Amino acid sequence: MPEVIFPGPEGRLEGRYHPQKERDAPIAIILHPHPQFGGTMNNKVVYNLHYAFHKMGFTVLRFNFRGVGRSQGEYDQGVGELSDAASALDYLQSMNNNSKHCWVAGFSFGAWIGMQLLMRRPEITGFISVSPPANMYDFSFLAPCPSSGLIINGTADRVAPPADTTSLVGKLQEQKGITVTHQQIEGAGHFFEDPHMDTMITSVSDYVKRRLTENTR
Repeated sequence: MPEVIFPGPEGRLEGRYHPQKERDAPIAIILHPHPQFGGTMNNKVVYNLHYAFHKMGFTVLRFNFRGVGRSQGEYDQGVGELSDAASALDYLQSMNNNSKHCWVAGFSFGAWIGMQLLMRRPEITGFISVSPPANMYDFSFLAPCPSSGLIINGTADRVAPPADTTSLVGKLQEQKGITVTHQQIEGAGHFFEDPHMDTMITSVSDYVKRRLTENTR
């Protein structure tokens, strides 16, 4: 898979770009967990999401936020990381201007950034939020949430307790015009350690495939 370097707000950003042959293939961007707690684009959840989307026919980009790996800059409390994600989406779109669908998937801190990106970019047609840390970050900006998506977490998550995720989902599900689907993987922790990774990826794939056939927001 080709390594790519593309311009970000604070200098170069490092990514992995996996195109499809079809010029109008849907596109997806995958966002990694917290840079200050070892999060990189090679995190297992991020890596597996990347390949799941590619297998479903998406052209996929995952990348390192500023200050991670070969990406320039330094950690910026989520503000700069949101700008990095916007730059990554710009880059992905510039290479795939015939694409009809655009998805964002994020894990943990990346789920928080992904949901903010959703608010800024009306062209995003679907989202996947894996283990969103609703206990640590304020998600009240999702008013209203602009597109439908899947929030998925483990019942044994000690980092982002399931009760907080359920309460976030409850608020989002009151909104009209979109559908927020919530799935909990029984016994899974924050990182979906085996044997839960396959279950989570299968759930995500089933959801995305269904949405692609419905063509809904």
